[in-house]
Amino acid sequence: MNKRNAAVSDVEARLGHSFADRDLLERALTHASVGNGGTKTHDNERLEFLGDRVLNLLAAEQLTIDRPQAREGEMSRWMNQLVNYRTCAEVSRALGLPEALRVDASATKVGARDNDRVLGDACEAVMAALYIDGGLEAARQFFVTYWRAWLDTLDTPITKDAKTLLQEWAMARSLPVPTYVVTKTEGPSHAPRFTLEVRLEGFTPEIAQGGSKREAEKAAAALMLSKRELEV
Repeated sequence: MNKRNAAVSDVEARLGHSFADRDLLERALTHASVGNGGTKTHDNERLEFLGDRVLNLLAAEQLTIDRPQAREGEMSRWMNQLVNYRTCAEVSRALGLPEALRVDASATKVGARDNDRVLGDACEAVMAALYIDGGLEAARQFFVTYWRAWLDTLDTPITKDAKTLLQEWAMARSLPVPTYVVTKTEGPSHAPRFTLEVRLEGFTPEIAQGGSKREAEKAAAALMLSKRELEV
């Protein structure tokens, strides 16, 4: 068994569901960058579309169970905390999806495997695959298990990191979201050092380093925020 196949088996084990249609799980783990002889293969975009709807249903259902006295405004705010690409990306990491994804080599080089958007979409695609293969109960068990930490801390104030603050600042001014590009990778595999730059339309890119891509991204975002004195 090769490394990726082992990672897929680990994901299946963590989900606690044995897929009758294993191709469905493979499709959920296939990024749109993957092609087959120059022809676009089956990827997870349609599953992501369905999974988003299933996730919204399950989150709303669980909130009505956990918070029977809550008002609609509170429920909407909590929904936004439960259903967003950053939360889904963290669930993906807990599942081990970065190692299990099928991603084109060129996309891998620019950090797609650790990209929150890519991982968030993959998480929703897995949700859809569970729903199709095992029904709503299989999807519900996934949600209740992996979203429990967020469900239990909905009233805890959220401290936003630099990446989030920079993105919100850009979106508030109708700018494209900032992009992060790895420009250099150094050091041994067990202790890599990433150099990357954050790019935001209308601003000079800022460069930062970190022991992981996420660490370097946050450092670069913080540098741009501090140098430009940007405020959300």
